[in-house]
Amino acid sequence: MATLVTGPIENNISGGSRPTQQVTIQIVNSDQTNTSTVLIQGYVLDGTRNLYVLQSVNLIPGQFFSQTYFADLNGYEFVFTTSGVAAASTEISVWGKSSSGQLVTAHRIVLHELTTTAT
Repeated sequence: MATLVTGPIENNISGGSRPTQQVTIQIVNSDQTNTSTVLIQGYVLDGTRNLYVLQSVNLIPGQFFSQTYFADLNGYEFVFTTSGVAAASTEISVWGKSSSGQLVTAHRIVLHELTTTAT
């Protein structure tokens, strides 16, 4: 089991709107025989840290999962807790998107950029 964290993501208004309006979480279980589970926790960071996303995803071998969440917030952070036999083979990425669906490069976080904490 491991915990992966994006760290705080600042999303202040610039030019009349926030750069990121939505955030897409993509997860893949690259293990071909074992399952994994990922607990997704999203937090609003606006002076305090408040939970706004709570979802558990069970991934069968080779499964890909993608979910888009609201992110028109001053700041946010995602925490992913992986478990199961294939936890080490479960890859996660985070993609900030503008109101037109364009990727926001500054809010793109791939697996090796997530902070890992053993639990």
